[in-house]
Amino acid sequence: MNFVLQRSELADLATQVEAGNRLSEADALRLFETRDLNALGALADFANQRRNGRRASYIVNRYLNYSNYCILSCQFCAFSKKKRDADGFQLTAEQMVEKAREALALGITELHIVGGLHPSLPFSYYTGFLRALKALDPRLQLKCFTAIEILHLAWLAKKSVRDTLLELKEAGLESLTGGGAEIFRKEVRAQIARGKESAEEYLDVHRTWHQLGGRSTCTMLYGHVESLADRVHHLSLLRALQDETKGFTGFIGLPYQPDNNGIPVTHPPSGFDQLRTIAVARLFLDNFDHLTAYWVGMGLKLAQIALSYGADDLHGTIVEEHIFHMAGAKSPQLQTEKNLVKAIREAGREPVQRNTFYEPIRVWDEPQAEAVAKVETGGDASPERAQETAVASA
Repeated sequence: MNFVLQRSELADLATQVEAGNRLSEADALRLFETRDLNALGALADFANQRRNGRRASYIVNRYLNYSNYCILSCQFCAFSKKKRDADGFQLTAEQMVEKAREALALGITELHIVGGLHPSLPFSYYTGFLRALKALDPRLQLKCFTAIEILHLAWLAKKSVRDTLLELKEAGLESLTGGGAEIFRKEVRAQIARGKESAEEYLDVHRTWHQLGGRSTCTMLYGHVESLADRVHHLSLLRALQDETKGFTGFIGLPYQPDNNGIPVTHPPSGFDQLRTIAVARLFLDNFDHLTAYWVGMGLKLAQIALSYGADDLHGTIVEEHIFHMAGAKSPQLQTEKNLVKAIREAGREPVQRNTFYEPIRVWDEPQAEAVAKVETGGDASPERAQETAVASA
């Protein structure tokens, strides 16, 4: 046990973590309530490095929203629009294919596709664009739809959730996204997402997908009206489902964005709160291999720091993000692969390009990148030029 932890109020919990013992919900609440962020971060970093070593990953991907028209009116959402709204949009399958073609030229390996619950599009629209995108490049991994979208599509198809997922899988769906979890506590959901699926429905969609051999991510939207105990309850339900199915590839904490919606929050998640939430998730979700620091919500600099607080992933290049930015996120619309690699290296970690399932595509090796740069630049092998050349050749 390091010196910081030995002198901390968390010393007893550190002993449990080092012994590999599972933390209770009461333990998780203690972790959330501590003001000793350094000790909490040191313990989470220990747990992360025991599982993942010094590797930290990213994915070269593109976000694609097919439409923001939605029959729901979630109080926290700035993305959804009604047909009467001037800033609503809807893409055709051909437009989606063109965006995907442009992104493939940038080296993406994944399309991340979600949208609103459209009031009139038929089920064939969704299977149609999956097939069209898969036909463009069969290696392109399609990570699509939140749990509430799956329920909506099952209603459109007039089929069970299981049969709907099977048909989507046959059309090209490879992973479900984790969005829509928000906070599972019923009373909180009633305040922020009235009319959305229940916690049980969210978990059952993912359970069914896992039973079919599928994998997915999961999320928690925090920093609005929930209590710390509500966060622990949420994480506990995710941990229980992971015990049951082992189908979650990673957990992504989503810090609440307070603008342009119906839930006024005077104090949105601070840097302290974001780092402790990642750290607690790493320690409590002991059956999850991967935790993502979502740079879109956190900003890249804080996400970089989170790599020392339990996170082992920075998410992806994204290219075009609407949902968080329409709610006031000040981060850029995209990150270059070069910036993600640089951020990981500056944090003292080993950069790894991953696929949708957090499996490594390439492990970056600095000397190797420098050698590539020498060959391709005629001898200009400065570290900056080496990284630019290696990224460009990815």
